[in-house]
Amino acid sequence: MSQDAVIQYAVNGAVFYGKHLAKNTSFKKILAFGVSGNEKKHKITPIYIDETEFYRELSDVESFISFNEDNIDEYYVREILKESTDYEKETSEIVREAAILHEDLRNYGNVKETEKPLIVSGILLALREMECKNFSVQELTGDTIKTDGQKIFDAIASNLQRANVSPEVKKAKIISQFSFMKDTPKLNEIDNRLGETPLRYFAEYLYRTIYKSIRFSRSAEDLIGRFYGEFMSYSGGDGQSLGIILTPKHITQLFCDLADLKPTDVVFDPCCGTAGFLIAAMHDMLGKTSAQDTMRQLSIRQTQLHGIELRPDMFTIATTNMILRGDGKSNLINEDFIKQDAYKLQLKQATVGMMNPPYSQGSKQNPHLYEMAFVEHLLDSLVAGARAIVIVPQSCMTGKTREEQSIKENILKHHTLEGVISLSKDTFYGVGTIPCIAVFTAGQPHPAEKICKFINFTNDGYKVAPHIGLVETEAAKDKKRHLLDVWFDKIEAETKFCVKTTVKASDEWLHSFYFFDDELPTEADFLKTIGDYLTFEFSMTMQGRESLFEEGKEDA
Repeated sequence: MSQDAVIQYAVNGAVFYGKHLAKNTSFKKILAFGVSGNEKKHKITPIYIDETEFYRELSDVESFISFNEDNIDEYYVREILKESTDYEKETSEIVREAAILHEDLRNYGNVKETEKPLIVSGILLALREMECKNFSVQELTGDTIKTDGQKIFDAIASNLQRANVSPEVKKAKIISQFSFMKDTPKLNEIDNRLGETPLRYFAEYLYRTIYKSIRFSRSAEDLIGRFYGEFMSYSGGDGQSLGIILTPKHITQLFCDLADLKPTDVVFDPCCGTAGFLIAAMHDMLGKTSAQDTMRQLSIRQTQLHGIELRPDMFTIATTNMILRGDGKSNLINEDFIKQDAYKLQLKQATVGMMNPPYSQGSKQNPHLYEMAFVEHLLDSLVAGARAIVIVPQSCMTGKTREEQSIKENILKHHTLEGVISLSKDTFYGVGTIPCIAVFTAGQPHPAEKICKFINFTNDGYKVAPHIGLVETEAAKDKKRHLLDVWFDKIEAETKFCVKTTVKASDEWLHSFYFFDDELPTEADFLKTIGDYLTFEFSMTMQGRESLFEEGKEDA
């Protein structure tokens, strides 16, 4: 802490002033920052100092977003107190509750894997009828004339009618998915171990654990989707074999940020799964409206969110999800997106497309099922100038087959590639797919001189936690802010993070393809390289001598 050190070194100066404040003011917990460099290449080091003048250097950050009014409490709990944040506790509880419910469904319900998430979503719809005095968990008595499943089924039907789900054929499709609950004996008979029917037990459990979280929270968390994913992981379900990979919450929120959603946007997800993107978009757009603008809020819920889902069970879960979020008229259809007429889909006037298409379904025999074929069809289905954001395996950005290469060429003829963001291999934890996010502008041919951004976002601030999965670390908000600042040209970045370049269809649309190291090597780098080379030469020389020695022995 000499005078020269305090003057010449940013961290020393920050500690000096922090200690002074701790000693001479009423502030007892202080965060000081040593900052050096420029906007392209810089170093920001936080230091925590308490009233005893004890100080601790914390991990470097890219920006100050973790220290604003909304985030600083979370940063303090996680980084300084080293305790779990509310979100982490919530995530671990979801995993724990899903594990308990999965075990109970297996032990008491004797239902198929695909029926488990339907029981969850169906009971949640029935519980919604309690607000209208049209359903009560206490009425689930195990009656053999009108079973508990029939009572839940009737409440589901009433709630779909109350939610104005139309046309009738769509409502009939949804309600048919829940019919197994009415007459499955194991679900409707009183279980001696429980002292009640399994359906009543599940209803009590869901009301106690997640119903209020979904119904009365404006969170963008897709809780039903999370339960579905947990069920699949516990039961070794068929999700991955069918190409179903549910999108984590931090990615659905990132899509909204990259799209820079406005309250007037119309959002379309043609492979909507459990409706994670639509929930995130609704949450984002509603948050950008004033409390007084009730007409815009109603429009967002009823007319500005559209989705397509092929699988009837997933379609039912998605519709349930949207209804539970207060979506007065769920604009979802149970169809095969790839068979839909793109010009008819344009009538939805969608200004933003979001998609996580089925993975690994395409082949030379079925080129229309390649991920890039879904991307092209989405782009063709949006209005000119719309933003399209997709998450796909990195492998499909390389155009590894002739058919995929042709699709890439066709995309550039009619649409504009804005850039591609390479993601962490753990983004879809447990699946084994390394994804990337691609951003396009629809209906505008790609100019040859267009500069695109290719970003390496593999270090995203998320980690894999045992028994929980992917969780946010203290660095996640900061790294996301840096990504968005670079994406929207608020700051420049080194080429190891972002490369800006023109593209051709034959290129591999990934950061790793365009990246070159533009930093001069340091003396330490130089000495290490020389050392590695000498070690290699010595090794090869010794191998040669051993070989000659062995040959000499054979000659002798």
